Amino acid sequence: MAKNYYEFKPINMGRWIIWSLFSLVIIVAPMLFTSSLSHTMLSQMGIAIIVCLSYNMLLGQGGMLSFGHAVYAGLGSFLAIHTLNLVSKGSVSLPVSLVPIVGGLAGLFFAALLGWVTTKKAGTPFAMITLGIGELVWAMSLMFPEFFGGEGGVSGNRVAGMKPEIFGMKLTYGPQIQLYYLIALYTIVCTALMFAFTRTPLGRMLNAVRDNPERVEFVGYDTQKVRYIAFIIAGFFAGVSGGLAALNFEIVTSETVSGYRSGAYLLFTFLGGATFFFGAIIGGILMVLAFVLLSELTKAWLLYLGLVFLFMVMYAPGGIASLIMMNLRVAAFGFLRKLWVSYLGLAITGLIALLGAGAMIEMVYHLQLNSAMGPQLEFMKIPLNAKGLNSWFGAGFVMLTGFGLFELTRRHFKHQWSEIQEDIQKEIKRREAAL
Repeated sequence: MAKNYYEFKPINMGRWIIWSLFSLVIIVAPMLFTSSLSHTMLSQMGIAIIVCLSYNMLLGQGGMLSFGHAVYAGLGSFLAIHTLNLVSKGSVSLPVSLVPIVGGLAGLFFAALLGWVTTKKAGTPFAMITLGIGELVWAMSLMFPEFFGGEGGVSGNRVAGMKPEIFGMKLTYGPQIQLYYLIALYTIVCTALMFAFTRTPLGRMLNAVRDNPERVEFVGYDTQKVRYIAFIIAGFFAGVSGGLAALNFEIVTSETVSGYRSGAYLLFTFLGGATFFFGAIIGGILMVLAFVLLSELTKAWLLYLGLVFLFMVMYAPGGIASLIMMNLRVAAFGFLRKLWVSYLGLAITGLIALLGAGAMIEMVYHLQLNSAMGPQLEFMKIPLNAKGLNSWFGAGFVMLTGFGLFELTRRHFKHQWSEIQEDIQKEIKRREAAL
C-alpha cells in the first residue's frame, strides 16, 4: 500500500559534527600555522587529500590496484596549465578559480578514453594494464615537447587573468593564503562528493564488485560497466587535484605522470588505510609530511619510508585507519584504559630500536654520500664516527636491545589484546541476551 505522507529520517548528528570539525580544521589551520612554509604544506595537503581519495575510490572501494593513477592527475595538470596560459594571454575568458575544473574534465576525458580498455580486466591483469598505460604516457611526455614541455615542463602564471572581488578583496592568487583557501574549498567539496558517492547505489555496487564479482553478475549487473564508471569518476577528481597542483606550483613537468608518482599514491593510500574512507585523508597528509619534512631531515628518507611500509604490511595491513577503528571499538566497551601501559611500552621500545637502526643507516649513507667531509656526523644531537668501531657497536647494541624489548612487549600486548577481544565478545552476547 502506497504511503500518502512523508517520513523524515532522524538527523545523523555524529556525521554532521565530524564534517563540521573537518571543515573547521581546514579553515582554521592557516591561522594557527602562519609561516609561508606552513601555508605551502597545507596547500599541498589539500591537493594530496583529493588525489588519494580518488585513488582510494579504485583501490579501497573497487578493489582495483592501479599503477597508473598519476596519468589522470598529471594530464589534468597539463591541460590546466595550458588553459591558465590561454587565460593569461586573453585568449580564453575564464576565472582562474575554475581552472581546476578544466583539469577535472581532462582527467575525466582520458579516464573515459583509456578506462574502457583498462577495466575490461580485473585483478592482476588490470594492474598490469594500468602499469603499461602509465609507462606509455610517461614515455610520450618526453616525445612530444610541444604539449608536455620536454624536460623543463610547462610553466604558467596564476596571478594573470580575471580578478574577481570577494568582500571587497581582489583575488589575485598571488599570496599563498588566497590560493590555500581556494584549495580548501575544492578539498571540502570534493571530499564531500566522494563520500556521497560511497553512499549511492553505484558506490555500494562497486563494493560488491570488489568483494564478490561473480555474485554481482548473477544478479544481473555488468561488473565491467560498474568498474568503468567508477574509473571515470576517480579520473575526474584526480584531474581536479592536478589542476590545483598546476595553480599551486605554476609549473608541470613529466614527473607528474610518472610511475614514481603513481607509486606514491598507492603507498600512502595504503599506509593511511585503503579500507576506510578517512584513511586516504590520513595518507594524503602523510605524503606531504614525507616529501617535504622527512626528505629535508635525512637523505635516507626513502629507506625509512620503505621500512615503515614493510612493517605496516606485516603488522597492520589495514593501515593507520584500521588501528584507529580497532582502538575506538575497544574504547567503546571501556577497555582502552587497560592498554595504555602496553602502548607506552611499545612506543618507548620501538623508539629505542629506531634510534639504533637510524644511527646505523645514517652512518652508511654518510660513508656513501659524504665521505669527503670526514667520518664525523651528528644523529639526533649525538656525535658519531662512521668509521669508528665504538659508534657501530653502540648503535648495534641499542638497536638489538630495542628490538628485543619491543618483541617482549609485543607478545605481552598480543596476549592482553586477545583477552580484551574475548571480553568484548562476552559483553556483546550479554547485551544481546538482555534485549
